[in-house]
Amino acid sequence: MACAAAMLAIVSCNNTAKQSATEAEPEQGMEIFFADPTIYTENGKYYLTGTRNAEPLGFAMLESTDLKNWTLSRPDSIILGKGRGAYGDKGFWAPQIFKDGDKYLYLYTANEQVALAKGDSVNALYTQEVIEPIDASEKNIDPFLFRDSDGKYYLYHVRFDNGNFLWVGEFNPETGKIVEGTLKPCFRNDQAWEATDAYPSAPIMEGPTVLKIDDLYYLFYSANHFMSDDYAVGYATASSPVGPWTKNPANPIIHRNIVGEKGSGHGDVFTDNDGNMRYVYHVHHNDSVVSPRRTRIISLNVDKSKGQPYAITADTTTIIKPIRK
Repeated sequence: MACAAAMLAIVSCNNTAKQSATEAEPEQGMEIFFADPTIYTENGKYYLTGTRNAEPLGFAMLESTDLKNWTLSRPDSIILGKGRGAYGDKGFWAPQIFKDGDKYLYLYTANEQVALAKGDSVNALYTQEVIEPIDASEKNIDPFLFRDSDGKYYLYHVRFDNGNFLWVGEFNPETGKIVEGTLKPCFRNDQAWEATDAYPSAPIMEGPTVLKIDDLYYLFYSANHFMSDDYAVGYATASSPVGPWTKNPANPIIHRNIVGEKGSGHGDVFTDNDGNMRYVYHVHHNDSVVSPRRTRIISLNVDKSKGQPYAITADTTTIIKPIRK
């Protein structure tokens, strides 16, 4: 998450926003500074978008064929922007691209509310017929839409309750709303890595991604404040998309002690052109400065030798530092 968690911590959101002012499209030859990144694959090409916190406000997109070298996917790079037919005028964070039939859905956070826009292609200008959030009844951020094999849709996201916590509800993509009566919390902080002393804050769990592997559901998430050195990624498993969830005892799987860079988290799982599972995430700018956060890509190894739940680990020999060409 880009900034909302900061309101729960010692440092104010305004100070964080100032730190993040340069998270924009990088110049040629520079590393990419997308936080909360996601990668969508289609026809042998990769599409990267994420939190950028820069003018013009909204989301940009880059594309690549090799995950290392990236170019603008549109002439102005912007695929959803403030005042361009979509909800929100600040705090554009944590997007996801989801193809539903012949439409492309773009889920994102703005004004600390989850919103849904649509486009006719992956790098379209995404807009809304009715400019509104999905659920205006309370604050909610960090969306991830999952479609199960039975055709049901589930919206994973974060809600505030003296902290940031993961929730799930059935979702109707036609109405763009959560199905009434289906909202359910996923779990609370109960592993030591999820709340360290590196950056004191209220409990924070965010950045969900869900996938199904051989009839078991894997929920990847980040914990700790994003400004913490110990911001990291773990996962939990369940036999149902709504839980109950059992956390991986070997969490976290991505952490500064594993990947060698601080603040490593909040990304998305995708499959590359060779069938390898990968995770795209962000890290702190350097050991002393949080922003602009840098984008990273790493392979995930899935060990099926001992049966379900499978042991998923990050392969640190595969880390990619993507570059804008």
